[in-house]
Amino acid sequence: MEELTLKSKILACQMEELTAEEQQLTQLAIKQTECSYAPHSHFHVGAALLLESGKMIVGCNQENAVLPAGICAERSAIFSAGAQYPNDAITTLAIAARNTKGQLTEEPVSPCGICRQVIVEAETRFHHQIKILLYGTKRIYVVEGIGQLMPLTFSEF
Repeated sequence: MEELTLKSKILACQMEELTAEEQQLTQLAIKQTECSYAPHSHFHVGAALLLESGKMIVGCNQENAVLPAGICAERSAIFSAGAQYPNDAITTLAIAARNTKGQLTEEPVSPCGICRQVIVEAETRFHHQIKILLYGTKRIYVVEGIGQLMPLTFSEF
């Protein structure tokens, strides 16, 4: 038997260390937390993504009493982009959240497993890594590709 060690490289930074475009994208994700519909969890998540063409698309979580009928912010944005701009690759995805007290989370919040797999699929489709910005008031995590969050992906890319 052989033991393998998997490592992820995640950078931690402050808002002012991001590019102007990344700051704008992160601010859009923060704004989207206010558009979220989360009457059950009271956990409001916003996402914003940048397409290769420069277009920015937003999304937010939408809950439903029947749990599988809702959708996470990340998938909301990704599927919206796919419906509107099917041939435009995603380059960057920013995610922000508000806790049950309505405050922005201090620590970054990362995508759920389903969203991670959807991001894998988006990277695979365009053979292009997606930079992921995970916002928290204390720090922002910068992740170069979903493989850093999910190293054993279900994908050929």
